[in-house]
Amino acid sequence: MSRSPAPFGRRAAKIVARETLGAYVVIRASDPGGPVPRPGQFYMLQAAERWGGGEGERPFLPRAFSVLRMIGSPPTPELHFLIEDVGPGTNRLCELEAGEELLLVGPLGNGFEAPREGRGALLVGGGVGIAPLAIWQDELDASTPALLGFRDAEHAVGAGLMANASVATDDGSVGHHGLVTDLLEEQLDARGDELEVYACGPPAMLEAVRATCVRHAVPAQLALESGMACGFGACFGCVVPTVDGYVRLCLEGPVLDAERLVGAAAFAGTGAGH
Repeated sequence: MSRSPAPFGRRAAKIVARETLGAYVVIRASDPGGPVPRPGQFYMLQAAERWGGGEGERPFLPRAFSVLRMIGSPPTPELHFLIEDVGPGTNRLCELEAGEELLLVGPLGNGFEAPREGRGALLVGGGVGIAPLAIWQDELDASTPALLGFRDAEHAVGAGLMANASVATDDGSVGHHGLVTDLLEEQLDARGDELEVYACGPPAMLEAVRATCVRHAVPAQLALESGMACGFGACFGCVVPTVDGYVRLCLEGPVLDAERLVGAAAFAGTGAGH
């Protein structure tokens, strides 16, 4: 189990900077006294002020986001989060400017475990799902290979957050024209017995990664997506099926071994990292 325990209650983190990165926004927040997150763990995020929007200022629930990376160390770590504006809640987070405050709870959940003996890591990410892979690559080694899939060139700018990356785009505007799992298939055909796969992205991509790794008998750890409302297991909004029964991703995940999954396409929604 790879977990850093979260302090009790939510706390305010001051925004240090907001950076636009193609289709994404990176928000950087100072978290004085906060613990060091493990790669793959997530935080529940909410704007400290004006945390509603639309007609009647409908309130937004906190959103779950995997930590992109941590700069510095306690007592003054700086947390980075990768966000795409896809709705009212993420739009409000993307609006945050330096000097404003972000309410957060975390780090929560279980992160990635080290590769099994004799195997090296191969990172596979889709869209904002590259976030937990970036901090994992920071811990492993910058030379750890990454296969990253994006919709188009505007989204593929996000690949600049990682080193040693091969890129695939749906429209062929950058890198390989096709799916990131095409690149994964090539890697596993060539040296599958040397690798352990770490993946995060949309459910359809994760299911393709899971099935490909099963076919090649390659171990994989998947950071899963599912709707989260609380982050503590109280709401049961992030329940997913496994071979051992249903589990709550916020407690037993978001990272699970692929061999435990019934199928990564069995769930969908906005979850850790997204």
